[in-house]
Amino acid sequence: MKDQNLDLFDPRTAVMDPEFSPTRTREPDFAFAFNDSNFSDRVLRIEIVGDSLDGDGTSDSHGCHSLADWARNRKRRREDFKKENALDITACPEEQIISCNQIDSEDADNENQDESVVAMIEEPNSGDEAANSDDSTWNCDSPRVIKVKTLHISSPILAAKSPFFYKLFSNGMRESEQRQVTLRINASEEAALMELLNFMYSNTLTTSTAPALLDVLMAADKFEVASCMRYCSRLLRNLPMTPESALLYLELPSSVLMAEAVQPLTDTAKQFLAARYKDITKFQDEVMKLPLTGIEAILSSDDLQVASEDAVYDFVLKWTRAHFPQIDERRDILSSRLGHCIRFPFMSCRKLRKVLTCNDFEHEFSSKLVLEALFFKAEAPHRQRTQAAEESASSSRRFVERAYKYRPVKVVEFELPRQQCIVYLDLKRDECANLFPSGRVYSQAFHLGGQGFFLSAHCNMDQQSSFHCFGLFLGMQEKGSVSFAVDYEFAARTKPAEEYVSKYKGNYTFTGGKAVGYRNLFAIPWTSFMAEDSLYFINGVLHLRAELTIRH
Repeated sequence: MKDQNLDLFDPRTAVMDPEFSPTRTREPDFAFAFNDSNFSDRVLRIEIVGDSLDGDGTSDSHGCHSLADWARNRKRRREDFKKENALDITACPEEQIISCNQIDSEDADNENQDESVVAMIEEPNSGDEAANSDDSTWNCDSPRVIKVKTLHISSPILAAKSPFFYKLFSNGMRESEQRQVTLRINASEEAALMELLNFMYSNTLTTSTAPALLDVLMAADKFEVASCMRYCSRLLRNLPMTPESALLYLELPSSVLMAEAVQPLTDTAKQFLAARYKDITKFQDEVMKLPLTGIEAILSSDDLQVASEDAVYDFVLKWTRAHFPQIDERRDILSSRLGHCIRFPFMSCRKLRKVLTCNDFEHEFSSKLVLEALFFKAEAPHRQRTQAAEESASSSRRFVERAYKYRPVKVVEFELPRQQCIVYLDLKRDECANLFPSGRVYSQAFHLGGQGFFLSAHCNMDQQSSFHCFGLFLGMQEKGSVSFAVDYEFAARTKPAEEYVSKYKGNYTFTGGKAVGYRNLFAIPWTSFMAEDSLYFINGVLHLRAELTIRH
């Protein structure tokens, strides 16, 4: 037996068909009853008023050949509606209008009304349905009624689909018992409302273009028809996605974005942008022009192709400085939005020091992030993995590592008795497997004696060119003609003791751009190194250590 306490209007409790298609649904089909007096108990009178900038009163959604046209027209209508709302409505003291959010003031969502929509319950008239715009009742600053449509409706069908109509028909007042209901809408909403009413009976739409579907989606949001919102969302997801459409879906009014029914559409838009712009250096000029919602979608991705998280930090500063030249606005955006897209635990310690002195961030906010990052870096690897797993289940991803071009390292530095650093580099088994047959992966830079160094892991042929093997190299970044004499040692954790075991020692006098190392670090073929019973992968991770000491 079905749960009698289910909320008919809650999308989470709605029966969802995993094999949904535009022509298949479990909802009953009442299309035969649409606008049929034999199956109706009320009359819906739709008063259509002219949009202020649409003198002919016709819907401009039909003229929208692209989503850009739709967005421009939508923005224009919203701005014009705000101007209309600024008029003094006290000029019509006798006009009684029940607006959407007046039906039940406690349950209404005022943010849901971004366009003019009013509902009135009237006594049945004498049959004259013509709109008389000169009537004294309407002789005020309200828009002129240019057309009236009359439909026969079934209140149980509409009430079952929409909390708006449910409240309208069951508010307990005398008006709710009357036969005729009047709605007033803008001309630009007429086509969408008719599609919506038809959907409430038939569970299908006749329109298939993105601009028209968006109009229906907005109407469904306004009249709280969650099932239609889900339907429009599915149809829009099945249409070809473009950067223009993805950004438009992400910038829909907040009342729509908060609706669970539309969340899959916004998720798809975010995934599209993240996949298209995952290499932000390749599309840097294009990405720099994207709005905030687009930047957030891109930077929230785990698959972002960047050299390191330091590069993400630098890009965020560059973008915010370009789009928010005022320091107060920039600080607000970084602390409330974009700062949370930067994964500070994977930034280098040198860059974290710069974060603390960066004037773009509120000091309290940056201090908290840097402290959190340093605590994470100090955790044992298994604790880091636990934190990352916990983060994966939430919306935040700050402890989840991206697939950086330069792999993060842990560094311990000593000044006395000699300048020395110990560097830890962990590589996953699949990262090593991707190196075959001739790949290489680089670590983030680390510093010793004011000079930048890096590690690089290779798959290469041994010196006799008889088999592939794993090699590890140490290099110095190019910075002038300074030379360093360095003692170095490579080690790796080895089963069964799982302790670091020295694999190679050497010394080298570095100059800028030079590297030194060992072509076959483990003295075994690549196949043995990557085997399931390999001694060097512990829980699927290869743990490497390099110890560097400056020679005097």
